[in-house]
Amino acid sequence: MSLAASEAPVARHPASRGDQRLVVIGLGVCLGYLAALAALFFRHQWMIDAAGRLMPTDFMEIWSAGRLALHGAALSAYDGRLQHAAEAAAVGHDFQGFYSWVYPPGFLFPAAAIAALPYALAFGVWIAGGLALHGVSIAAITRRPAAMAVAFASPWALACALVGQNGFITAGLIGLVLATMEEQPILSGLLLGLLTYKPQFGLLFPLVLVLSGRWKVFAFAAVSALGLLVLSAAVFGAGVIPAFLHVLPESSRSLIANGDAGWGKLQSIYGLVRCLGGPDLAAWIAQGVMIAAGAASVGMVWRGEAPFALKAASLAVATVLVTPYVFAYDLVVLAVPVAFVWRQRSFDRLERLGLALVALAAVPFAFTSVPSGLFASLAVAAIVARRLRAARQMPSSLARTGSVSPAL
Repeated sequence: MSLAASEAPVARHPASRGDQRLVVIGLGVCLGYLAALAALFFRHQWMIDAAGRLMPTDFMEIWSAGRLALHGAALSAYDGRLQHAAEAAAVGHDFQGFYSWVYPPGFLFPAAAIAALPYALAFGVWIAGGLALHGVSIAAITRRPAAMAVAFASPWALACALVGQNGFITAGLIGLVLATMEEQPILSGLLLGLLTYKPQFGLLFPLVLVLSGRWKVFAFAAVSALGLLVLSAAVFGAGVIPAFLHVLPESSRSLIANGDAGWGKLQSIYGLVRCLGGPDLAAWIAQGVMIAAGAASVGMVWRGEAPFALKAASLAVATVLVTPYVFAYDLVVLAVPVAFVWRQRSFDRLERLGLALVALAAVPFAFTSVPSGLFASLAVAAIVARRLRAARQMPSSLARTGSVSPAL
């Protein structure tokens, strides 16, 4: 293996005061999140309403689909009427709206596992388990456990926890796939296969694996994805595969083209164009340009001599930018490229300012229908691009290595 493909070990340097302040701030923000969630709960604005009833959230679709699977009716999860009835049963009352189940059959396994618990307890375990996976991936990437506090302090993490979504799982898988790619390609491939539960976040991985010649990762990813599909058909019935394929275009048309959930919730260039009144064609042209630019940029980086940490960061942030179907809770993934940038060396003052802008991008989203999360993704992409430009200006022997601070 060439030095270009792997980071050589380098001397460790003391953690900067900026790093230490960042961790302290992260811990403070995390405590603030916990206090906010507790306040919302006791004011009956989260989990349980003033009448003592469970409030509908995104987690309900996961738990109710899992419940159907446990009772041998997994196919019903792909039927809108039956899924809604299961969701109403989950919270104990009917409600307006609908939370559709549009995941591949393999995701029924974790859904069924969590649905074995009572709803309220399952919600907490789901968030705690996803958060743990996300935290492990950030610690593995940065090689400093305290970095988890900074990742958890992301406003997008709070968005994920509020609705019980799976952003933590997506971020954890992407982070671990990249963290293990160099030294444990088999494990990396197996984890990548599991990421097929969110196929829109795997668009660039095959390109990167082919360009960089990581055929073992590619092969085991295919084995994992295919094996999960076959196993899900064997356990839940062969009908779940055509059922998923049937609802996929329908849900895509509903959530993207028709904007049934609101185009302002799509944190992509597509969502921004539609939110500003642009037609579907213009939005797809803009998204197509983003896809082409992302694929070309990532391809050049992975074919070049950049440190692996920056290659991984470029892929992780481009993964978020190239898909039109990305929600606020999915932006937890942005912690992955930030972690790889931090792994290469400590943040400088300008990068810390950029991270502050990434966090502040959540503020407009909380009060308006504009997909401001897109600007958070673009800000992280700018930080990664700046590092890549600096790496190209270094002597080649230094550019291929990174500087890693000791655990904080």
